[in-house]
Amino acid sequence: MITLGISAFYHDSAAAIVRDATIVAAAQEERFTREKADSGFPVQSIEYCLNAAGVTINEVDYISFYDKPLLTFNRLLETYLAFAPYGFPSFMKSIPVWLKEKIFQKGLIEKELGALGNGEIDPDRILFNFHHHSHAASAFYPSPFGKAAILVMDGVGEWATTSTGLGDGANVRMTKEIRFPHSLGMLYSAFTYYLGFKINDGEYKIMGLAPYGEPRYVDQIRDNLVDIHSDGSFHLNMRYFNYCTGLTMTNERFDRLFGAPPRNPAAPLEQRDMDLARSVQAVTEEIVLALSRSLHRETGLDNLCLAGGVALNCVANGRVIHEGPFENVWIQPAAGDAGGAVGAALAANHLNGDIPRPETSGTDSMNGSYLGPEYSDEEIRSFLDSVGASYDQPGEETYLSDVAAALADEKIVGWFQGRMEFGPRALGNRSILGDARSESMQQVLNLKIKYRESFRPFAPAVLREDTNKYFDLSGESPYMLVVAPVKHERRNEIDETQEVSGIAKLNQIRSDIPAVTHVDYSARIQTVTEDTNPKFRHLLEEFRRQTGYGLLVNTSFNVRDEPIVCSPKDAWRCFMGTEMDMLAIGSFILRKANQ
Repeated sequence: MITLGISAFYHDSAAAIVRDATIVAAAQEERFTREKADSGFPVQSIEYCLNAAGVTINEVDYISFYDKPLLTFNRLLETYLAFAPYGFPSFMKSIPVWLKEKIFQKGLIEKELGALGNGEIDPDRILFNFHHHSHAASAFYPSPFGKAAILVMDGVGEWATTSTGLGDGANVRMTKEIRFPHSLGMLYSAFTYYLGFKINDGEYKIMGLAPYGEPRYVDQIRDNLVDIHSDGSFHLNMRYFNYCTGLTMTNERFDRLFGAPPRNPAAPLEQRDMDLARSVQAVTEEIVLALSRSLHRETGLDNLCLAGGVALNCVANGRVIHEGPFENVWIQPAAGDAGGAVGAALAANHLNGDIPRPETSGTDSMNGSYLGPEYSDEEIRSFLDSVGASYDQPGEETYLSDVAAALADEKIVGWFQGRMEFGPRALGNRSILGDARSESMQQVLNLKIKYRESFRPFAPAVLREDTNKYFDLSGESPYMLVVAPVKHERRNEIDETQEVSGIAKLNQIRSDIPAVTHVDYSARIQTVTEDTNPKFRHLLEEFRRQTGYGLLVNTSFNVRDEPIVCSPKDAWRCFMGTEMDMLAIGSFILRKANQ
């Protein structure tokens, strides 16, 4: 049985194709269109998935959409009515779009698929799954667990903002939900907006900024914005928010509470901004931990699966793993809306097609999240020749030795190999790599390669067996979704008599792996094993042979405000447009000095 899953029309449009219980391919539309967080119908992602599966539209059994648009339209109408007459400008902006396009999504999907020119789909085989059920299915079905509790947290899907569920064999059942407008994702996005960052993108920046601040505003948030119950359920005070009816996230009452209007994105960051980031991060962690503890009490299960945009908060995930009650936690690597395409497809096969779920073997079925396009050496060579690139093609051993030597010499390497990752993290196939031992690497990568804010941290990719040499993490973190502390014995003593605050903390060398040590001595870790990415692992092994260190800086192969690269053309443009020193693409090596 073959099902094509689709996520579209809000942000992070994507497609995935599933044969029986196997995820064959998945990709986000932004990687093809080069428009970050592309919300359009994922035409190119669908074409890629069909080609990867070797099928036409006629051979697809179901098309499964990741949410129910009529219920979302119902929420919009009820919300506008509840807050009337406020919100009329927002109503006039959004409702015509819904009436013209979004409300008739079945016809739109049928039309767009027909335009591909490789067959037609029976409209009766177009399914619409609940948004949070799609997230839950994406978390449980690929997980290594036969039975697990499920926690989904995001902005909103139809009405649900936080949901709990149970996965057992081929069945995923939702049990409880918190409803809009009370949303942990919206609370975090409100502070993202207030601090001058872009919603659905800047949340990562808030998480990275938080360790520079102090939790001075936690009481103000708890006393005025959110009422947190003992079971983790919560209730927002909507008098401070504008997202139900307005075109902004917060209002003037929110401004008065924190003593200023929203930060101008062009203004320099102040200590107050960092303290606000730290405070909302602390409240978020408190809620996520309380929700997980409550879910454990209710289910008594040992396993937990996480999905939804809030599950991309690596710091909160780390606390759930280290402090929470569950023995095992698995997080969908594409936890945001893109991953809903995978969940919708899997749910259709297991629940509509009665496909049994395979026996779990202790490993997940995401294939390392390497589910996107790959390019042969012939294709790469053809492109490189077309742009007049200068390249070498050494043998495999020389290849890895040359790249590792360049990294050990503090060169910055673009690493383009195999299938593109699905989800927001580069996991060693579309990565920019650097030496974690370098004292200048973090700032060089931010300012000369990524062209982004200097405060943002970088993640280490580490050999699985070496993880405990550097970090207090006993388990695995294959998808870079868990934060853990750097080992105490690797840390440097910081002179506490010096009054250093805010961004100035960047200049303090905190460990012998400073490029991946954040100011709070934490790191967002990717553990690398032979079974999911042998070539990347062999590079790490060669770097360890040359330096004694089995880890590297691993950041996504892109620059600020652009998606991660997909094709050789994308990689070439990024390589040539930045101060990267080397491009290792397929079996070819390009040195910037030779171009």
